[in-house]
Amino acid sequence: MELRQLEHFVAVAEEASFTRAAQRLRYVQSALSVSVRALERDLGVRLFDRTTHRVLLTGAGEALLPAARRVLAAAEDTRDTAAAVRGVLRGRLRVGIMQSFTFADVPALLGTFHRRHPDVEIQVHPAAGGSAALVDQLRHGALDVAFVALLDTPGGLVVTPLGSEELMVIAAPELAPPGRGPVPLGTLATAAFVDFPSGWGVRAVVDRAFAAAGLTRRVTIEVADVPTLLQLVGAGLGIALVPPSLLGEGDDRVERRAVEPTITWHVVMAAPRGGGPTAAARAFTGMVLERQEG
Repeated sequence: MELRQLEHFVAVAEEASFTRAAQRLRYVQSALSVSVRALERDLGVRLFDRTTHRVLLTGAGEALLPAARRVLAAAEDTRDTAAAVRGVLRGRLRVGIMQSFTFADVPALLGTFHRRHPDVEIQVHPAAGGSAALVDQLRHGALDVAFVALLDTPGGLVVTPLGSEELMVIAAPELAPPGRGPVPLGTLATAAFVDFPSGWGVRAVVDRAFAAAGLTRRVTIEVADVPTLLQLVGAGLGIALVPPSLLGEGDDRVERRAVEPTITWHVVMAAPRGGGPTAAARAFTGMVLERQEG
């Protein structure tokens, strides 16, 4: 068994595709398939169920994946330690991001970090599954740090608060609630909502607010990106509750109102607790903390 084979196995498992894994690794797909099959022969188990349209982990593959990630992380840490002796920070930084950079200018942070440590390879991973998917990737060792919106602090993670916002009701003018003051949550129970899928931080905090008030609501459209949600609301297909930072300053497609009781959205930087974070991850989180404290 070689480290290279474990790297290939992990890439295919994470991408659920030999084609995408080969592209990610900049490797010839046929050679990648040969490498994974050789690993399966060495271990005496089948790691993937392969069909024409998809690649799925077998039970053995599911069991091996966390161990393979730990082995690769240990090897990477060894290389990082050797580089640190020479006074060089190297390795890889895997960052999970949401669609909004409200409370931390993540692109600017990554740019600053890259200029300070050009030998660190930065990989940015958006999550279509929202904050819940990013948290899951942190727990399984697929990310080093993530910027997420959370209701509660999940076990096994350490979080750094970055900020919070009170959500606003947005609607096309013809669907906007009457009046100018805060909108009682109960008056929105019969409205049609455009919302993000389950797993997104905004969706979770709104669902919890309605449940706490003993109310139900109708989500008639779910979309996994911010611009599309705003366009659908502006077109009069429903209302939404969103953080004001998602709205452009000059966005006149929708009217916006406060809601009562207030619904608060919290954004944090999250990282695995313990487990030996890489030198690159420690340096990056330290830089973010310095920025927050400054």
